[in-house]
Amino acid sequence: MQKVLRLDLVSHGMTEAMRKARFPVDESLTEAGRRAISGCTPLAAPRVLTGPERRTVETAALLGLPGDEDTRLRDLDAGAWRGGALMSVPQDELYAWLTDPMFRGHGGESVVDVIERTRYWMAEIASEGKSTVAVTHPAVIRAALLVTLDAPPKSFWRIDIPPGSVTRLHYRGEWTLHFTA
Repeated sequence: MQKVLRLDLVSHGMTEAMRKARFPVDESLTEAGRRAISGCTPLAAPRVLTGPERRTVETAALLGLPGDEDTRLRDLDAGAWRGGALMSVPQDELYAWLTDPMFRGHGGESVVDVIERTRYWMAEIASEGKSTVAVTHPAVIRAALLVTLDAPPKSFWRIDIPPGSVTRLHYRGEWTLHFTA
């Protein structure tokens, strides 16, 4: 029987952009976000990786998990919308972004781009066979869930990933979603 590989995906803590429904820039956690992360259950793994943004590095540090930055764990690039309010986006463009996983009208990444980036990263994690904690973004965690469940890209926005949450995946020949009690 093959050993089970564990991958814990940790969503970074609350930021001002999340609180105000803005597209993020490289920002720190809010004070409430820092307090919430400080109260989380400790995690451990032979390897810890983080996205390159301050909010992921800060979350990892608050969890006592200093790790190596991995650019593949970066947030979805919102292009020209970065830093702007969600409701400032023209309605037709916002609708396209939320319904068409190939949409790149903002000049950044499409949902499909994030899913493929995450798929390749997960394949590398599986091939290396080392249990990992990855502190990253809701977009990357959504993408990992779609890869795991072989779900269509249009399902991306139907998954809510709260700040500071942990999503556990197991790998033994293929990825599975593992709920903990």
